[in-house]
Amino acid sequence: MKRNTFTAFLSVAGSRLAIIVVSVFITPLLFRFLGAGTYGKWATVMAVFGLLMILVSSGINGGSRKFLSEKRDIPHWQEHVFSYFFVLAAVLALLAAGALALAARTGLVASTLGPEYTSYFYLLAVLTIVAQFRAYVRRSLMGLKLEHLSEPMRVAHKALFGLFAVSFAWLGYGVKGVLVGEILASSGVIIIASIAMARELTLSRVIEPLPSDFPKRELVDFNNSAIIYHFLMQSLIHVDVLMLGYFLANSSTVGVYKGALVIVQLLWILPKSVQSVMVQTVSDHWANDRIEKINAISHRVVRYTTLLSILLSVGLAALAYDFVPLYLGEEGQAAVEPLLLLIPGTLFYAIGRPVFAISYAKGEMRTLILVTSVAAGVNFVMNALLIPTYGMYGAAVATTTGYATLPLAHTWGARVLGYEPFGDFRGARILATTVIGAVPIVGLSLLIQNTYLALAVVPPIGLLVFGLATVLTGAMHLSEIVDLLDSLPEPVSRFGRYIEPYAEENRSGLAALQAYLDAR
Repeated sequence: MKRNTFTAFLSVAGSRLAIIVVSVFITPLLFRFLGAGTYGKWATVMAVFGLLMILVSSGINGGSRKFLSEKRDIPHWQEHVFSYFFVLAAVLALLAAGALALAARTGLVASTLGPEYTSYFYLLAVLTIVAQFRAYVRRSLMGLKLEHLSEPMRVAHKALFGLFAVSFAWLGYGVKGVLVGEILASSGVIIIASIAMARELTLSRVIEPLPSDFPKRELVDFNNSAIIYHFLMQSLIHVDVLMLGYFLANSSTVGVYKGALVIVQLLWILPKSVQSVMVQTVSDHWANDRIEKINAISHRVVRYTTLLSILLSVGLAALAYDFVPLYLGEEGQAAVEPLLLLIPGTLFYAIGRPVFAISYAKGEMRTLILVTSVAAGVNFVMNALLIPTYGMYGAAVATTTGYATLPLAHTWGARVLGYEPFGDFRGARILATTVIGAVPIVGLSLLIQNTYLALAVVPPIGLLVFGLATVLTGAMHLSEIVDLLDSLPEPVSRFGRYIEPYAEENRSGLAALQAYLDAR
């Protein structure tokens, strides 16, 4: 199948949906086998690890995707980019691992988080190295626009993690066992991804010295700026958990809140898939100053992402009281209220994800750092103010506000960079679609009292009604659906030809239906 933006999205989205299926088993099993208290410790450890990996890998992973996807006049450009970032990845990973081991050795970890965390940080030092190379090799495949190779490796990693981590947790090894499971899973993916990469690049060129005209300064400047940018972005995701762990002595509360976060962030599965594809899709357009092309891409992906995110948000909110206890167990019942508070901000964040990626692909990081720091500052201050008084409910309100601020700030940043992501948003039609689609979703969730029946009936009916409303209101034109179908291989693309006679540009579904009836 020939690669285009939509097929690349399907590869990424397919892997993320597969990961959801795997996670449906992993998260509740870990929650049950570890218990809320130990799961809260695991959440705290991974929040620290997540923030550390921003410094270690965020610029490298983003840089490899951006620069590998560009076409430069320098001979063997891709091999040299891979070589440069590989060395940088190794140096940063070793420095970070050494810092973690030193913090554990000197007693800093024990005095800050507790003595039981010391052994966790030694394992984190090992995990830092293997996670760095797992992410780097896989993201390099994405930079080469080989999503059909990179994305199955995400699924393999998640499956291996589930196999090892759940087994060790069940055997009673606690957080240590889960960390060892992550190390083993990452190591397995490194081996597979390295074999795939060796087939795409000329290894003899990778290990040779970089040419004198190789733009090292451009790459290192991008890497340094990207680290700051990603640190700010990830602080929005991790600060609430870290502050809860700091202000509250009860780790069970942290575990319950983390359970709510895990569930609500399922809303990001498809938007993150779009975001993952956009960097390598538009980098070359930015390099050649194709602003009209960038606007055309951004208009569609932002609107499509908005529709998908609204559908998922309405469904999750309507079914929260049925789904959360079933997913997390009785101990997770308390996660429902913070989850509902988190949904509005998470929806805003989801809508903004394509904008983040398109702006990032230009490489002008100062504007992105400025607008992201606004949202990160709002998030930090509100969490610091609300958590001591309101606990996890304060964290949810603060975080949802920070999430909502982010896309608003980035919209201004996009205009500064020279494009308009919401130029064809069709807000009134999206609102009409939302109202029409919400009626059966919310109504059926209230009428059906049986949890399993509600989870079986509401999603497909809601999807059907919302999808029809999307076309009938003109939130998506039939011509756009034809374009999506045409980008797929046979026999799927054949359906596009069936509706093409009724799919004039800018025609709503109602107009197309009228044309069909007139033709009959």
